[in-house]
Formats: sequence, C-alpha cells, structure tokens
Amino acid sequence: MRIGFDVMGGDFAPKEAIAGAIQAYHELKSDERIVFIGDKEQALALVKEHGLAEDAFDFVHTTEVIGMGEHPTKAIQQKRNSSISIGFGLLAKKELDAFVSAGNTGAMLVGSMFSVKPIEGVIRPSITAIIPKPNGKFGLLLDAGANADCKPDVLYQFAVLGYLMAKNVMGIENPRVGLLSIGEEKEKGNLVTISAHHILEESNQFNFIGNVEGRDFLSDKADVIVCEGFVGNVVLKAFESVYYVMKKRGISDEYFDSMNYENYGGTPILGVNAPVIIGHGISNAKAFKNMIFSARDVINSKLCEIIREEFKNLVPPTQ
Repeated sequence: MRIGFDVMGGDFAPKEAIAGAIQAYHELKSDERIVFIGDKEQALALVKEHGLAEDAFDFVHTTEVIGMGEHPTKAIQQKRNSSISIGFGLLAKKELDAFVSAGNTGAMLVGSMFSVKPIEGVIRPSITAIIPKPNGKFGLLLDAGANADCKPDVLYQFAVLGYLMAKNVMGIENPRVGLLSIGEEKEKGNLVTISAHHILEESNQFNFIGNVEGRDFLSDKADVIVCEGFVGNVVLKAFESVYYVMKKRGISDEYFDSMNYENYGGTPILGVNAPVIIGHGISNAKAFKNMIFSARDVINSKLCEIIREEFKNLVPPTQ
C-alpha cells in the first residue's frame, strides 16, 4: 500500500504535516508506505529532526505549491509541478493507492474530476462529514460543501454513496438513510427536497427512513443524512463552532470534545475512481495522522471498487 501525502498542503505545512505523518508511521504496518510529495529538502530536514532515517518514507520532489487562495482550475493547469498536481498524476498512473492533502480544497476537487475522474454514472462526486452522537455512535453527512446546489437525482446518488461508505468503511449494518428537511412529513421542505423524497422512497438501493430534521443529528434516528452542500457545510461549521466555544470557555466534556475535527482527519471524495482524502486547511499533526488512517481505511474497504460496481447497474427511480 502506497499513500501519497502532500506535505506542502495546509496552513501549518510542512511542519505539522510531517509531524502527523511520523505519528502515523509508528502505527502503520510494514507494507503500508507513506510517499511524501513536496519540497524534499524541507521534508527530509523535518524527518531527521524527529530522529528518523530518510528511508522511513519515499520522497517525490516538487517545486511548486498551490496556495489556499488560488483559483483551483487555473492553478492545476499552470502549476504542473505543484504537490497537488504531481500527486494526482501519480494516482492516475496507479503509482499510489490513495492521495491525501489539506491543501486548496477546490484544487483537490478539480484534480479529482480531471485526473482520476468520476466513476461512470456518478453525476457529482461528494464530500462527507462525520457527525458524533451523544450515545457514542457516529453519523455521516453528505454533501458537506462540494455541491452547493443540487437537483433531486443528485441527492439520490448522495444517498447511495453515503449508504455504501457507512456500510463498508464505518461498518454499520444496513445504514438508515434520512433526507434533511424542515419536517418529517414528505410534503414539507423546498421543491428539491420534496421531489428528492419521492425518488428516495421509491428506491430499493438503500434503507430510506424518510425525512429527518436538524435535531436528528444528535439522535440515533439515521446513520446517513443527505442534503445539499450549502446546507451541509453550514451544519458542519455549526458543530465545529460548538467545540471551539466550549474549548474557549475551558469546559471539558467527552461528547463535545468528540466534535473536534482533528479526531477524523479528512474526508474522502466519494464517487471518483481512486481514494482521495481532503483535510481541513488548519490541520495539525493529529489531524494529518488521522487523514492517513482515513486513506488506509478507504483503500482496505475497496470502497471505490464497490461504488463502481454499484453504479454499473444503478437505475434511478422515476421522479
């Protein structure tokens, strides 16, 4: 297993990226290899500072970095020797089994679309968020920000993608899928959710339980909650803000501490032909370590292959 790791991506890279990779290195198996992609001189110096030899990792030297504020499409096209561009090139050639970065999210999405490409039949790849529940279980939210506006058939596909991830990566047997709306009744919501509800309830591809409301994120009503990316990102940032307020006030609570993004590292882009993990731009060492573990889990689950097989025969119900 070879996990490509963008050591230049993120606000605190390469220092925190390397520190996180070293933490992961000590827990990975001997056949699970991290490939550093970025400025080799900087990366190697940091590796040696931690007391490890050069051969602990593989290195792919690059001379450019795509900044957080750069236009994703232009940056991918113009910075061919950036860590993100080179990483996707290696992934597309199957020289890597996964690619991980906390760099420019837009560039990661563009790279996924144009390098490894969406799985045939997938209208829009999606990103997810793990939502902790007070009972110790975890839910899955998608889309978490990649697709601000969605049509009903796209939400239907998100339900399929989320169901497959929850089942095969999170280990939830027959995950319950809910559609986020403003009421449990199928007649409630906007035009998109009302139409999407009809499609989802006609499908036999997953365990659809109907509409769920915002309060159901903290209950055990659904394992997967589907919504447009605009709504999903607002929900995700609201959860993060609760954690930061609690931390700022010096309040320690096991449940609210579980909202810390560092615990989950990154999220896979669901619906593309190879494992791609996107991390938070402010990631620290712990988050980077968990990004690498997320990549390993997606590889081991063969999630991309499972999604590819599912979409070969996917026939969406009539609207």
